[in-house]
Amino acid sequence: MIPQQAPRTGAVSPLPYRFSDTGYSAWLVPLLLLAVWWLASRHQWMSEQILPSPLTVASGALTFIPEELLHQLPISLARLFIGLGGGILCGLLLGCLFGLHRRSHSLFMPLFTVVAQIPTLAWIPLLMLLLGIGEALKLAVLIKSITVPVTLYTCAGIQQTPQKLYEMARSLRLPPTLFLRRLIIPTMLPYVMTGIRLAFSQGWVSLIAVELLASSEGLGYLLVQSRQLFMLDFVFVCILIIGLCGYVGERLLLRLEQRWIHWPAPVLGRDSLSPSVAFTSLTPWYAPLTLLLLWSVGSQLGWFNTAFLPAPQHVVETLVNGLTQGDLLTDLLASLTRALQGFLLGSLLGIAAGALLGGLPLADRLFNPLLSAVRSVALFAWLPLITAWFGLDDTSKVVFVSVAAFFPLLLATRQGIAQLPPTLREATYVLRLSPYRILSKLVLPSVMPPVFSGLRLALMHAWTGAIGAEYFIPSGAGLGGMMIRAQQLLASDRIIAGVVLIALVAALFSRLITFAERRLTAWRFQ
Repeated sequence: MIPQQAPRTGAVSPLPYRFSDTGYSAWLVPLLLLAVWWLASRHQWMSEQILPSPLTVASGALTFIPEELLHQLPISLARLFIGLGGGILCGLLLGCLFGLHRRSHSLFMPLFTVVAQIPTLAWIPLLMLLLGIGEALKLAVLIKSITVPVTLYTCAGIQQTPQKLYEMARSLRLPPTLFLRRLIIPTMLPYVMTGIRLAFSQGWVSLIAVELLASSEGLGYLLVQSRQLFMLDFVFVCILIIGLCGYVGERLLLRLEQRWIHWPAPVLGRDSLSPSVAFTSLTPWYAPLTLLLLWSVGSQLGWFNTAFLPAPQHVVETLVNGLTQGDLLTDLLASLTRALQGFLLGSLLGIAAGALLGGLPLADRLFNPLLSAVRSVALFAWLPLITAWFGLDDTSKVVFVSVAAFFPLLLATRQGIAQLPPTLREATYVLRLSPYRILSKLVLPSVMPPVFSGLRLALMHAWTGAIGAEYFIPSGAGLGGMMIRAQQLLASDRIIAGVVLIALVAALFSRLITFAERRLTAWRFQ
């Protein structure tokens, strides 16, 4: 998301896993892995610098936690809470504005959707140029990543209110306060809480990413410092704490949702979160064209510092020249290659693991708790460990991208197979269908809708993960490395050109997945 993308899929985010759900079997695989880890370190199957023993990690934690972690953890949590407060407030205000005021929705929602399509990580080099690397940068990244899902879900919640309820409220002449309390808030609250849970996950990932890249305090900074000193025992401790914080935050939000919402919540589909704007009319173009005109005029009249915000004509010229003369095109192709390689590897592994967990209840009971615990760790927290194990070349980038693409397809495939109706399974036994016909006539048609939702998320995560990996490993060609180098040289035109390319590729990926879904599951749209 790398919570980084606006929610556009019908896949429902799974609830945080509880170890008590499966009893002692939930601990079997983690304990087995711990034993293998201890044996590997004891018999020196891997170097101590590459894989420190569990005892080394435990002893290191005893000194690392009181000396370093207890001082840096509150800094990251304070940033997260401030960003959550600001992002939720902005998201609620924008969501209510777009949901209640049709004119504002038609004028500004298309522009907001375009901005939301751009991954949050793509803005970091430009924000570093404008805001520096202080607290303003962290809060800007956090608020942007949190505002987007809260806005979209709040707007969707208001728009899903049945029109008959509005007519009933007008006929009863309800006062505005009662209308808000009895109609609007109960309808939108399930959507808002889902958006806040998603925003928390995206905000936590974005915070760790920006602290890894530009910070001298916080958990991300500790990860980078420990990796540079090759103290991987401290890296393991940081990853554990990051995962624990993510898990606790999800559980708290889920508990609040269960306490506040005691009525059936609607199922959120992709169409309910997609703004219904007619781009064939001129109205959606008013806001972006006005901003573009102000940008152009302001650059010519000296309203903006062109070193930080160059004229749009200069950005277009840089983009065209870079694509035609080969430097930007080389970076774009390098990033696309890494993203697609990691996406392919992560997708195959995710579908295979999801099919195993969804089809075999025993495998689900054994492995799902461990995978759920790993999923609680913010994605970019794994990057220092991956670079220590795989080096600082393209291998690390592809591995990181595959990790980013793995979990969406794992969850989607597992959900699709596990939710097969029992009556259909019984029908296959009664009809004595062959395994091939069971797969082609029962499993694939039922699994394809959630799998396509997972593919959409996995492809977006892979693209964002490729750019993020290039930020932290800027060697070689790639849009991320190019933008970091441009930020160091104050070449804002190249940074903005990179943001445009990242947004265009993200939009193209979304269109391709949607087209493939409509072609392969045409029966759903008939």
